[in-house]
Amino acid sequence: MSRKSSAVDALRKLEADREALAARQRELEKEAALELGQAILGSGLEHFSRKGLRRVAEALGAMGEQAALERLAGTGPVRPTAADRASA
Repeated sequence: MSRKSSAVDALRKLEADREALAARQRELEKEAALELGQAILGSGLEHFSRKGLRRVAEALGAMGEQAALERLAGTGPVRPTAADRASA
């Protein structure tokens, strides 16, 4: 087998590996979504709209777990709301 043929075979194998990894990633994403959904059910968040839940999740994700928990518990820094600023 020539060197070029070997490189072509390696590229084919690499592409097949990529496709297998992409399929595995999709499977794991579905499993993760099920796990997260099960954690949310019964918490009250299931009553949020899909858009609202996404916005909450993105905001909490941007804060990080510890900062989000502190903020929600009222122990962390809290940004004033528009109502707070208007009454000041």
